[in-house]
Amino acid sequence: MSEQIMWLGATSEPSLVQTVDHVALLPAYLAAGTAVLVLLVDLLLARPVATVATAATGAVATTLGAAAVGSGAERRTFCVGADCSYVFGGRAALVAALVALLVLGVLALSGPMLRAGNTPVGEFCFLLTCSMTGGVVLAAAGDLITLIVAVEVLTLPLYVLVGLRRGSLASAEAAVTFFVVSVVATTLTLLGAALLYAATGGLHLERLGALLADEALPDLPLTTVAVTLVVAGLAFKVAAVPFHAWAPATYDGAPLPVAAYLSTASKLGGVIALLAVVREALPPEVTGPVLAVVAALTMTVGNLVALRQRRTVRLLAWSSVAQAGYILAPLGALALVTEADARTAGYAAALAYAVFFVLLELAAFAGVVALRPAGADGGHLDELRGAARRHPWVGAGLAFALIGLAGLPPGLAGLFAKVTVVRSLVDGGAGWLALVVAINAVIGLAYYLRFAALLYAPAGGVAAGPAVRPARAVVVALTVATVVALAVGFAPQVVLDLAGS
Repeated sequence: MSEQIMWLGATSEPSLVQTVDHVALLPAYLAAGTAVLVLLVDLLLARPVATVATAATGAVATTLGAAAVGSGAERRTFCVGADCSYVFGGRAALVAALVALLVLGVLALSGPMLRAGNTPVGEFCFLLTCSMTGGVVLAAAGDLITLIVAVEVLTLPLYVLVGLRRGSLASAEAAVTFFVVSVVATTLTLLGAALLYAATGGLHLERLGALLADEALPDLPLTTVAVTLVVAGLAFKVAAVPFHAWAPATYDGAPLPVAAYLSTASKLGGVIALLAVVREALPPEVTGPVLAVVAALTMTVGNLVALRQRRTVRLLAWSSVAQAGYILAPLGALALVTEADARTAGYAAALAYAVFFVLLELAAFAGVVALRPAGADGGHLDELRGAARRHPWVGAGLAFALIGLAGLPPGLAGLFAKVTVVRSLVDGGAGWLALVVAINAVIGLAYYLRFAALLYAPAGGVAAGPAVRPARAVVVALTVATVVALAVGFAPQVVLDLAGS
């Protein structure tokens, strides 16, 4: 039942009575309710299986709720006049459903670790579903405050999840590093939002975009500083160069399923936040050149450092840094584009690439988890030498994910992702950045194909890793991620249409 609430504007305008659209909020209700239910089940039943099943059921319910609400017309709520703090449409439904599915996948990857007894099951599931709530709300955020709070709800549980592995010094160090860097990033973002409010008097994204585009607004240095701080703070969340140094150590120190979540759902959240402020609020004339340079540096540094990595998770971490550069590249061409349709295509290309990337990245981490002992870290690449000979199907799934991340067939999702980005850059007149993307894609082939070939290489004189039997839940997660990536590769327009809606 709808309820009436009174909104008091910050201006001299009269108070407006608005109706809360609970249907638009349904995915957020389902995600938050899942977290509360997980906490109660863990406290009252104290049965790990029931706790994990509750979290998984809630993730499925959140996915279905997001798909159902997003299938209709765009819904808005918490509005003051035409400015709304919560906007749920096709794009928000895509992100919310994807975050919930990623949580479901991470729960499947966590089975061996949770059974090993080094990680408290209740705390793990509760923190993971709390983070899911932040991702769902972030997808529909319509103002800077809602967006920043959602990013923090997505991120805060991860500080604990990274350090949740008992008796691991590397895990504790990774948690502290992640916490300190994230606090700095949040401070920068909040300071930038405060300065934007001081300069414009607005916080809603669409209103900010109109105000900053208004030629009557004084051209204050304060505005440029505010825009720079917001972009820099969110760039930390994406692990873009030069705000990337925390990512490899944090990924490598975290438990493998948590590293998978950091590299997929958490990175997706940072991308969505950055896309929202760049698309709706911040002037592309200011953000475009900055993001173009950041994208070029990010993909180049990520790929060059990944070439030298010998630890599995660090290689995937540095490759995800490079992938963030590909995601940000279309945003760098926006300053050169004046047509609304061309700008929309650029935003859609960035979001579509992020979707393709997280599917393949989840499959890659699922393959590593399946081939490593329960509760172990990613180890060294040589420990996976010949793993595909011992476990052909698992090895094939991991090799497919790596080939897809490299942008080669049969990983059509990765191929279409790179083609989409390059096309948007060429259409936007940023040919130099398209060339940088193409060169970096060739560099990336070296370490992705080397890793994939290592899986089928004979053991030789190198001691292979310990014999493992892949957990059934992990194999299922790998299979589903591979099938979805294949399906999206054959029908990429579905993702592109939702991303552009």
